[in-house]
Amino acid sequence: MKIMQVEKTLVSTNRIAELGHRPLLVVREKVGGARQVAVDSVGCIPGDWVICVGSSAAREAAGSKEYPSDLTIVGIIDHWGAE
Repeated sequence: MKIMQVEKTLVSTNRIAELGHRPLLVVREKVGGARQVAVDSVGCIPGDWVICVGSSAAREAAGSKEYPSDLTIVGIIDHWGAE
């Protein structure tokens, strides 16, 4: 699992049928880090800190083992305490 921040919505009107109509979001692990695309399974908005899973966990979290996802958002972080 990774903690990431949602940057913005990704609009892709021309996509394979298996993706369906699930929202795609641009996320980053840290400021200045590489951007990645994640399937939104929980209803995030830009600015949210989220928990993401990858690999086979991402496919199952998005709906099925055959779903073509490599990164899926599985939770929105409300807050975490200072260390």
